[in-house]
Amino acid sequence: MNHLLLRPVAEADLPALVRMAAASADGISSLPSDEAKLATRISASLQSFASPDDASGEETYLFVLEDTAAGRAGRVVGCSGIAASAGFFDRFYSYRNEFVVHASAALGVSRRMHTLHLCHDLTGATLLTSFYLDPDYEQGPAAQLLSRARLLFIRAHAERFSERIAAESPGITDAAGQSPFWDAVGRRFFGMDYPQAEVIVGGRSKAFIADLMPPSPIHVALLPEAAQWALGQLHPVGELPFSILQDEGFDADSYVDIFDGGPTVEAPLASLRSVRLAREVVVQGEADALVRGPSELALLACTERARFRAVLAEVGPAVDAATAARVGAQPGERLVMTPLQTQEAA
Repeated sequence: MNHLLLRPVAEADLPALVRMAAASADGISSLPSDEAKLATRISASLQSFASPDDASGEETYLFVLEDTAAGRAGRVVGCSGIAASAGFFDRFYSYRNEFVVHASAALGVSRRMHTLHLCHDLTGATLLTSFYLDPDYEQGPAAQLLSRARLLFIRAHAERFSERIAAESPGITDAAGQSPFWDAVGRRFFGMDYPQAEVIVGGRSKAFIADLMPPSPIHVALLPEAAQWALGQLHPVGELPFSILQDEGFDADSYVDIFDGGPTVEAPLASLRSVRLAREVVVQGEADALVRGPSELALLACTERARFRAVLAEVGPAVDAATAARVGAQPGERLVMTPLQTQEAA
């Protein structure tokens, strides 16, 4: 997989994004299946990468994964994104899982009840978005590069992002695209089936849905069994990116999506394994004395904003010129690496 390159999206990538948006399952991608909207996403990303250092928080960044192997003509095989501040234009709503105790001393009964509280706790958090990977590349480390290299970018430009990172994962839908959670909750107040509502949302803020939801807590025990079972469950296409986020150390128990009940994960940036294990390495020149030491398979990135590039490579105490060239780096330049394996010693 040393032929994979993660880089910022370019205007020439529009046909690839159109293809990937069309291949995504209904309701599970933050990539709108609309060429004009995708072109707008690309334009917004280009502006964000080029924007001055006094970033406002409305920036969105889109990355693409390119296969540079001979014969593949630089085929784009995946994408992932970052929204600098969730809810920048509207509050970012979620349901927060809470448990309340109902007790009667006279009856000697005490019950711990699961409730959902409509909240905007995650407003302002940095949001990981737009993950898509061609199925042919799911077996292997491509997904690690596509998902985790974003964290190295955030780490390098922390002033542009929140200290709190979040990500939504798609919830369960059936073969007809219906969501049991939406049918039990959202449909009652919004008056539309899930596929219809998903088209209207189309990657937009869900604040207008929250405006129609009841402000009082929802007692999960009162929901139909299908909705209770679906709460916090993953659509199968979300299992791979979700597992990567769990390995990073994200909390998946506190919040669920108000739309389909899928899990919303969150964590402080500094607590994530890729960030904690990251270190700087220097690019050696051809005339430099060889720096010897153990090497490991790692995510290696040139983190300068406009030149951001990330690859998978064997990295030791220093980086040789040939490896550095893959991310466009020169001798003497400092790069950032984090181990491909994030399991820490006990």
